[in-house]
Amino acid sequence: MEKISVAITDDDALIVSLLENYLNTTPDITVIFTAGGGPELFEKLSSGIQAPQVLLLDLRMDGMDGVAVTEKIKVEFPEIKIIVISSHYQKSFMGFMLKTGVAAFLPKGVSPIELVEVIRTVKKQGYFFKDDQLEALREQIPTKAPRPVLQQEELLSDREREVLRLICQQKTAKEIGDELYITQRTAEGHKNNLFAKTGAKNIAGLVIYAIQNEIIRVEELPII
Repeated sequence: MEKISVAITDDDALIVSLLENYLNTTPDITVIFTAGGGPELFEKLSSGIQAPQVLLLDLRMDGMDGVAVTEKIKVEFPEIKIIVISSHYQKSFMGFMLKTGVAAFLPKGVSPIELVEVIRTVKKQGYFFKDDQLEALREQIPTKAPRPVLQQEELLSDREREVLRLICQQKTAKEIGDELYITQRTAEGHKNNLFAKTGAKNIAGLVIYAIQNEIIRVEELPII
């Protein structure tokens, strides 16, 4: 079994130690390193150490907060998926977090069992939303926001809309290919076209685009 590689960055040494010990007891997750803050994190990443697939990140840290870390990660290590876990969690932050590039935003009181499921979901589909977070996101979309007016060549094809709906439903490229009777490579090609046409930078961005453009309804999104 290929394990999900995780790194933890938090200036609370006790939290880091407890979280590291717990996650390393999970059969499909391994913590490859920890850091006490942003500077230490980037020092390790720049040293050639293996980059994690998922980064667990505190929001409020001395010297370099979680927002600054996320912005820098998205430029220098865009393949890393970031899960922010914060005692300063507020649903009203969701829109900003997604725009910054966070894959999931959780309160520090999240149960270890739920956290493991979130890590797995983020690794598989690139994002994680709870149902109340989706409602908060919908409320944060301005009621008078103009519907995008696209040039004809920029409109999504019927096939691309099908692929987008399946992506929103957590389907992998292989699963999309099997369901639509196309190759996995073709499914990946449609996915790349969706990024180019919508301007989304990650899977979460595609989900928001699909909701805003009524390609999928919030109620149709899978909820853990």
